Parts: sequence; C-alpha cells; structure tokens
Amino acid sequence: MPHVDTPAVRTPGEVLNRYYQAMLDKSPDDLADLYALDAVHEFPFTSPGFPPRYEGREAVRAGYRAAWGTSPVQVQEVRKIAAYETADPEVIIAEHVVVGTLPTRRTNFTVPGLLILHIHSGLITRARDYMDSSGVAGARG
Repeated sequence: MPHVDTPAVRTPGEVLNRYYQAMLDKSPDDLADLYALDAVHEFPFTSPGFPPRYEGREAVRAGYRAAWGTSPVQVQEVRKIAAYETADPEVIIAEHVVVGTLPTRRTNFTVPGLLILHIHSGLITRARDYMDSSGVAGARG
C-alpha cells in the first residue's frame, strides 16, 4: 500500500508542486496520495470515454492508473503559468500548460489547463480539473 506522509505541514503551493511532479512522473500513487480518503476530483470539461469525476482517493488512484497506464503520452514539462491564492487559505487556483510527446505519432503537443484545489490539513479534498479535453483527445490521436 502506498505511503502517505504526514501532510499537515503541506501548504497549498507544496501540494500543487507535488501534483505537477506526479503528472511528470505519470505516478497514480503519488497523485492519489495527495488526496483525502473522501476527496472528489471533477472534470467539468469531459471528453468521450472520460468520467466526469472520481469519488475518493482510491478512485483517483484507479482512474489515473488506467488512464496513464494505457497512454503512450509522455509529459515533458508542466509550465506553471500562475498560481493564485484566494480569500480562502485552503484554496489555490493554478494555470498551467502541459507539454508532451506522443512517440507513436512522433508529435509534440501542448494542452492548457486550470486547476482549483481545495486542501485541508495538507490533503486535497476537492479538485476541479479544467483541462482542454479537445487538446487531450488530439494528443491521444
């Protein structure tokens, strides 16, 4: 079972950085370990074949294990455009661009996104992941 270190000292900015590192590493365990047991991860802009949400840490783990495990996409960089603190100290909003390659098609891609993370006691309790679903579909071919 994956190890979840003591998250109480994690700031929203630290959680965001770990989130991005999990993306770069394509590590569903590292990503899921950032979530509270009963967290919700939502995708307001879904694409066909992609769920609108994951409910619970283990659903996040399973969902990303399936998505990243079958995808030939290789994330090369997560360009951090901006991170915004809000009036709520447990919420961070982040703009980013994912840069990657699809070796099977010998193509590069960029996909913009926006994350809204609600973090309590160092763990994500709610994530709203506004990724460019048409860009993701195009990258997958």
